[in-house]
Amino acid sequence: MLVVLGGIFVLHIAAIILLLVATIDNAWWVTDTTSTDIWARWVNTNGVWNLTDLPTGSHYPTDYLQAVQATSVLACIFCCISLLVFIAQLFTLPKGQKFIISGVLQFLACLFIMIAASIYTDRFHIDERTGNYGHSYILAWIAFGLTFFSAIIYVVLRKK
Repeated sequence: MLVVLGGIFVLHIAAIILLLVATIDNAWWVTDTTSTDIWARWVNTNGVWNLTDLPTGSHYPTDYLQAVQATSVLACIFCCISLLVFIAQLFTLPKGQKFIISGVLQFLACLFIMIAASIYTDRFHIDERTGNYGHSYILAWIAFGLTFFSAIIYVVLRKK
């Protein structure tokens, strides 16, 4: 049982790291000369990367951008709180009880990062011909999978 709990703890830490990198790092959309995240855009001018504001208008609707930012941050917060609750439940739950609260919080983190990545997919870079989704965007979807998997494990897991 200790090995299972250790594995779940490592899975949870990996999900937190992926969520933080996806939220903070600057590669949701990349081209040869730009690297865009949900906070700002980096532009390569004469071999020097310069931080600029995100463009406004139809390419970056402000309300959708704020929704992506908010849900990404909420996913990080709920994932961290879920880990703390898991540790607290580990020492306070009587035997035979399930880690329901940790599972629900982890499922909320899963839902929030899915919402952020889905909105970004649907509303940004729709008509751009050059560029690709960057590693932060891909990490957000991987974090979605990890948080979903760990949420299911928390709900099913019983303390023995």
